Amino acid sequence: MNATPESVKAALDVNYSVTPAQVNYFNENGFIKIKNIFEPAVIDYMNIVISKEVDRLNNQQIPLEERDTYGKAFLQIMNLWMHTSAVKDIVFSKKIAQIATGLMQTAGVRLYHDQALFKEPKGGHTPWHADQYYWPLATENTVTAWIPLQATPLNYGPLEFSAGSNKLTAGRDKQISDESQAFLEAELKRNAFNHVVEPFDVGEISFHRGWLYHRAGPNVSGNMRKVMTMIYMDKDTVLKTPENHNQQADWDTWCPGATVGEIVNTPLNPVLYEAV
Repeated sequence: MNATPESVKAALDVNYSVTPAQVNYFNENGFIKIKNIFEPAVIDYMNIVISKEVDRLNNQQIPLEERDTYGKAFLQIMNLWMHTSAVKDIVFSKKIAQIATGLMQTAGVRLYHDQALFKEPKGGHTPWHADQYYWPLATENTVTAWIPLQATPLNYGPLEFSAGSNKLTAGRDKQISDESQAFLEAELKRNAFNHVVEPFDVGEISFHRGWLYHRAGPNVSGNMRKVMTMIYMDKDTVLKTPENHNQQADWDTWCPGATVGEIVNTPLNPVLYEAV
């Protein structure tokens, strides 16, 4: 892959200050969708670069119909930034990291890790879950940027958000599974949270908190639903003692060498933006 074009680099790193209204919406709902963050040409470039790496790194050999619910939900490739400079330029985007910083009202953010989530044609639904179940982080100041690499109509399976559900503590012991789907579907309905599911335009990006419950429908189109995500944490986030085996695995994989009770400052968790 050739070097990132200067026009794309400029788009990835241009200043973007969130508005007070956007911060208020994010605080109230635990998520926000923001249109026109990138021009279509930038998304097209990201699609080419990231798709090439997903194709190269994907080792899923089990036919779709033979996988479990999690396996049918998406192809998942993590920390693509470590493989090519072109993907690193995307993941290290100052623009997206600045938005994450502004929404959380922190002094800056670190990368936790990135992941490509490609939902195959006829791929299954993604059950209700909260990402932070997996993270050994002693903070709720976390956010995931969810970046579709194409227009994402409802039949592709875009994210569905349970607005404000990051304030709900029930279900925080559930990993993504059929069990989490059944339990959380009932719990979210009982608490009457407003569910928001809408198409994504090209260049539209969502940001959701780590404890926000969300899901995605199946991809009933004939095309791959391609999404790139970056997970950010407050730059001063401290590692906590893992509360389940998944958090231990995340510690070992995404922040190796970090120490419980100290800031997660490892080569895999660089600061990507600091507020001036």
